[in-house]
Amino acid sequence: MTTPEEKLAELGLALPPLRPALGDYVGCVRTGNLLFTAGQGVDEFHGKLGRDLTVEEGYLAAQQSMLNLFSVVKNEIGELSKIKQFVKVLGMVNSTEDFTDHPKVLNGASDLIGKVFGEKGKHGRSAVGMAQLPNNTAIEIEMIIEIEE
Repeated sequence: MTTPEEKLAELGLALPPLRPALGDYVGCVRTGNLLFTAGQGVDEFHGKLGRDLTVEEGYLAAQQSMLNLFSVVKNEIGELSKIKQFVKVLGMVNSTEDFTDHPKVLNGASDLIGKVFGEKGKHGRSAVGMAQLPNNTAIEIEMIIEIEE
């Protein structure tokens, strides 16, 4: 059986180093068998979707944000194979007032989850536009996952 880390390697992707917190908070909090992550933006994509960035660039930003989240989770639980189920993904898109393709942008994260985790990756999702995000990052994603011990 292929591990999630091996699947990422097959896709030509690698887990990035942990990003430092920008305040007095932690990357995730575990309660029972649920893990709640803090939002993860991206260092590579800045600006507003609909003005500075294309939907395709937003898709890549969402994928990178999810890789950042995978790093946070791996740091907390040791192996991504301990993920039992993705429960909820909330994606915040730094966008212009008239931008309406938030779901297409968030597909970058959801598609990656599906490719790496298959059925375990089925999740609820919200894709919302924001007037601004910290450091003018293009996207920020947080999630809730169920883990098994």
